[in-house]
Amino acid sequence: MEFFEDWPQYFEVVINWSDRLMAGLWTTIQLTLFGGLLAFVVAVTLGLLAGSPHRWMRIPARILIEFFRGISLVVLLFWLMFVLPQIWMRNPDLPFRDLVYNTFLLGVIALGVNYGAYGAEAVRASLTTVPSGQWEATTALSMSWPHKMRRIIFPQAWALMLPSLANLWVHLLKGSAIAYIMPFVSDFTAELNQLRRPTDIWFSHAFIGLIVYFLLALILTIFMQALEARAKHKLGRGPSLKEILSPAPKAVVPEGSGVKIADSEQEAAGAGSAPAKPEGGVR
Repeated sequence: MEFFEDWPQYFEVVINWSDRLMAGLWTTIQLTLFGGLLAFVVAVTLGLLAGSPHRWMRIPARILIEFFRGISLVVLLFWLMFVLPQIWMRNPDLPFRDLVYNTFLLGVIALGVNYGAYGAEAVRASLTTVPSGQWEATTALSMSWPHKMRRIIFPQAWALMLPSLANLWVHLLKGSAIAYIMPFVSDFTAELNQLRRPTDIWFSHAFIGLIVYFLLALILTIFMQALEARAKHKLGRGPSLKEILSPAPKAVVPEGSGVKIADSEQEAAGAGSAPAKPEGGVR
């Protein structure tokens, strides 16, 4: 137990560093949210293009997916931070000069593009799992590609792709920790690296960092599971979110079985009680 002897003092250090830790945590949350939104846009766009029947749309999408999926996130960050600004330094008249030197924005772009390429494969694979009868029906109705995607195919694929997108979002949360190498970006991991100096690495990373990142990942998972339940309910494949969260969900009884479900707690309580005898007894 000697390992934990200094931990009460370490908690006092955490209280003193609470402002810095909260600022770093807020930076991590922003990187996760903005990077996740950009990754979703990239995933849906490239996934739809990769599943297009037209080669002039499908081939460029496949090239972008394979390139950004194959490149390391660290290499992509290095390229955006140190190589890309060289172009603006040699050409001062180019627009968006201030944006190129915004390291936080470059971190969001790197996370969104890298994980969006992974998500594009989840989107494309979900489109192929939609029953062939649905595709044939849209063809029989002479629907255009955008029309069939918006009205028929994508709503069904949406419920199928959500588990994969949820996993990628959790990976993006953990991948955002690489932002501590970026100048002028002090995320939660960067503050943990500073916290380990007055404490130790076991307390700062293996305890504080582990708990905080676990709670953030748990919140993301619950949110995505709620979206999945809502999407499946709209397709008639599961209970609604309200029914799932209900403390006393109703049982599902097949129609025509003759079993009546109580509509209220009073009826449910009365269903289990013996029928009242008429006054005066049985004659």
